[in-house]
Amino acid sequence: MRSPANPSSWGLQAVIISVMTEDFDARLRRLSASVDTDALVNLGCDLAAIDRQQDAERCFRRAADLGDSLGSFNLAIALRAQQRDVEAVAAYEAAVDGGVTDAWRCLGGLLEELGDLAGAMRAYRGAARSGDLAGGLQLAFLLREQGERLEAMEVAEQMAAGGHVESAAVLACWRWCATLDTTLEADLRAAADHYPPARADLADLLRETDRPAEARAVLERGAKLGEAVAWLPLGNFYADEMCDEEAAEEAYRGGIAAGEVHCHHNLAYLLAERGDLEGALEQFRLGAAAGDRLAADALRELEHG
Repeated sequence: MRSPANPSSWGLQAVIISVMTEDFDARLRRLSASVDTDALVNLGCDLAAIDRQQDAERCFRRAADLGDSLGSFNLAIALRAQQRDVEAVAAYEAAVDGGVTDAWRCLGGLLEELGDLAGAMRAYRGAARSGDLAGGLQLAFLLREQGERLEAMEVAEQMAAGGHVESAAVLACWRWCATLDTTLEADLRAAADHYPPARADLADLLRETDRPAEARAVLERGAKLGEAVAWLPLGNFYADEMCDEEAAEEAYRGGIAAGEVHCHHNLAYLLAERGDLEGALEQFRLGAAAGDRLAADALRELEHG
């Protein structure tokens, strides 16, 4: 049974918070005109940790104005926390100019969010050139999304050769999707705990090689681990291999809850087969609204017949 709250502890917590606040405020006043960039950055990080983003920004901005590249990098983070993304771009660029390697990848991610794909590509290439293997993998992802699959594969290979485990896992998935080569089983097994789609691909390989029980176990483990990509193939397995509509529905709904929008489409068909046309239509609408092209196509066909 939960112990009753101790009112005296509330007073102690309030005193601690008050002391911390006074300490931060005193440090802020003391450093407001300081040229000690390390102290400014440290205080800024402490302030950001308690969500005093504007005060953190003041510290980082002064450090950045004094030429400190880590000040610029942290300034960008503080600006992003305040949803001032355009300003954050300039701060990341200053950090890049100052030699902060991680800033390339962060700049690329921000530019991608802002829709500047050409700028994001340049930033990710900068990350890859600087030896940031995770940034190089982001370059590979963006290249693949832009239809440059061969170059994406080459970049992922370079990152994997550099020792980046996630790149090796992604590479195993891409090779499986391109070739359906069952000799990739060992690579997919090694990749499963580093890149969730690899577990789903491993299950696909196991089904293709007549090992349905193991395929099911692999997918159920992925779902148990919270991997959204496991739910759709798991629902399909229950529906196709076991003819268990209730389990399939539960899996599709689990996928929807986990953010796997394509589960709307498959759930809709399952509901339609049961005669629940209203429920199916609702799922097609939800899938279409979430960006699933197959659900949108099915919805148009039903509505315009």
